[in-house]
Amino acid sequence: MTLPNEARQKAALGDYLAAERTLLAWIRTGLALMGFGFVVARFGLFLQEFRLVQHTQLAHSSGPSLWFGTALISVGVIVNVFAGWHHIRLVRALDRGETEHAHLSLQPVAIAFFLALVGLAMTVYLVSVRSSTRVQGGSSEDISMTAVPANGLISISSSHSVDQTVEKIKAILQANGVTLFDLIDHSGEAAKVGIVMPDTKLLIFGNPKGGTPLMLASPSIAIDLPLKILVAQDARGDVWISYNSSEYLEQRHGLPQDLAQNIAIVATLANKAAE
Repeated sequence: MTLPNEARQKAALGDYLAAERTLLAWIRTGLALMGFGFVVARFGLFLQEFRLVQHTQLAHSSGPSLWFGTALISVGVIVNVFAGWHHIRLVRALDRGETEHAHLSLQPVAIAFFLALVGLAMTVYLVSVRSSTRVQGGSSEDISMTAVPANGLISISSSHSVDQTVEKIKAILQANGVTLFDLIDHSGEAAKVGIVMPDTKLLIFGNPKGGTPLMLASPSIAIDLPLKILVAQDARGDVWISYNSSEYLEQRHGLPQDLAQNIAIVATLANKAAE
């Protein structure tokens, strides 16, 4: 038997305050879902930047992460809308003196299962991305970690002094049968005329067996041969190894791809000397 409105117990102030706290909790949940969705969606852009830096092709681009992020943002919006609608219904029920809440709230359970599925899918996605990066990264050895700028100049940090780095380069050249044609001490020459200059040395090296076919295929490459590596200390005392990337020289002189490997040694040499 249903009691008339006058006979029903009036809701207490604490019931209204509890309803507001519940609403605010759901709003925080919705905002957290939207924020996390934005981060997941942006993760695809991070992977694209990572691919450019590593010079690798990833099997997946921003597609899956974009869809996962969009789904999370959509769920966050739905949660906030549903929370507002549910709060209005609850307040009206309290106004009518209906204080019993017998039905089971499926919303938290549904969101928990949804987030578990999204987390599992993201885990599978990240594992697949890591695996594809390893496979494709292993197919091209000694890839520079620095993106190639428009001018083709690559600079990597050395963990040694200028002289130590130069000695490492000379040892690597000798071990690989590459001729060191000249070692120009720019800072030493500057000191001879009374000018103070940070330690700066240029190594000029090459191998006629590798360079001659390049010049036969594209005579203009002779202006960039022999190969050069600059080892210099900056104003803060950091040591940098700089060289022209093989990709830049290949494009600049229109070199055939089967001959481009003849100048790829410079990247390998710089990376080993920087270790």
